[in-house]
Amino acid sequence: MSTASQSPSRGRKLIKRGLLGLGVLILIAVLALILLFQAEFRTLKSIQRVGDTSLFTMEYKGDYGFDDFLETGASSDSQLVAFITKRLLKGFPMEFDLPDLGCSTFAATSPQGDALFGRNFDMYYSPALFVKTKPKNGYASISMVNLAYIGFGEDKLPLTMKDSILALAAPYTPLDGVNEKGLAVGVLLIDTEPTNQQTDKIDITTTTAIRLMLDKAATVDEALELLGQYDMHSSANSCYHFQIADATGRAVVTEYIGDQLNVVESPRATNFLLTEGDWDFGAGQDRFSILEETMTDCGGVMTEEQAMNLLQAVSQVPRPEKDSATQWSCVYNQTQGSVDIAVAMDYDNIYSFSLAD
Repeated sequence: MSTASQSPSRGRKLIKRGLLGLGVLILIAVLALILLFQAEFRTLKSIQRVGDTSLFTMEYKGDYGFDDFLETGASSDSQLVAFITKRLLKGFPMEFDLPDLGCSTFAATSPQGDALFGRNFDMYYSPALFVKTKPKNGYASISMVNLAYIGFGEDKLPLTMKDSILALAAPYTPLDGVNEKGLAVGVLLIDTEPTNQQTDKIDITTTTAIRLMLDKAATVDEALELLGQYDMHSSANSCYHFQIADATGRAVVTEYIGDQLNVVESPRATNFLLTEGDWDFGAGQDRFSILEETMTDCGGVMTEEQAMNLLQAVSQVPRPEKDSATQWSCVYNQTQGSVDIAVAMDYDNIYSFSLAD
């Protein structure tokens, strides 16, 4: 009788112990998950919106695996997405879309002798992400990413940790930036055949080439040497050229003509080829003329405020026939490792950031 009356009590104790054990296992699993992905959680937690603009900031905490990427590379956007999905997003699906973009870049010198790099990014509505990276095996850098390329838009912004996950792909999708050695890079669309080099070298894409230069190159010469070590494959089946400048004031434009890397010594670029014999077509020649005339008049010497004014002069406003406008304007101080940013052509409000922040 006594034994029978104790059975329900014993059963309840077993259930409680079981639930307690399950709770401990869940807690251990959660702690293990946090420990395993702590760099990713800290990275997402660092995202902040700048006022009520479409500009966000993020500091990547930890290793984004670029050295691992360079061991195999990627010859297409889909291969790059596969690597990012596995390495950074832990299987979370993403898409990558690099559509037509019209831009302007130039390299100048401040009256104090600092190297300056100006960049307009022109496209349809593009929320922007200012990204700070500090790889263990590379140079620290600051760069700009178009969040629309990796799945964001007017109806989806990185406002919560859940909605921010795709931002972990940002180190692989920079469009312009500068590193701690003063090397600055910007990419611009050109109207020619997509680059698709086919040798036995490791493959890279447009945006990973920018990451390569920011992480591994201190000078223009080092950047050119690095580009020559890889097979280039244009993203989105388009073609692009790079403006590259370093802290000494040297500036070049690299173009792939018939899949051959060509280097043009030029402190400015827009959206047409500069290679001799191939330069007389494409868009942006009006903007190039403004850059050329202004820079000739000042001898390539201007303050950061004047550099931003020049970017405003070549900015693109929305037109009925073309749904494109300047999304951001950046004046990088390569010597100081800083940048001034105007968002959506609001040149009355300039936001400043630095590698030292």
